[in-house]
Amino acid sequence: MTEITDTIRNEVKDIVYQFFAEQCEVDINEINDNTTIISDLEGDSLMFLELIEIFKKKYDLDIELKTVGKYVLKHPVDTIGQLIGTQLLMIRHGNKILELD
Repeated sequence: MTEITDTIRNEVKDIVYQFFAEQCEVDINEINDNTTIISDLEGDSLMFLELIEIFKKKYDLDIELKTVGKYVLKHPVDTIGQLIGTQLLMIRHGNKILELD
């Protein structure tokens, strides 16, 4: 289990904001934690999967996509803030994320 520090929290937020700004071709200043991924940014679930892979490599995470899928079915991700929160939970708990319920 990885301790979530302010540094990690800020890194995750920066990566998510930059990722969506680039992928959706919007100014990063137009993105905030309440921005909806699909409605506001016209993003999709493949972007979420791509981000998971980025974080798996960056933080050497051992988490299976089916585990993430099961978690997200119970805890949908609609906004940037929710996505950041889910990414932080994955970094902290890895495959044990399903045990949080």
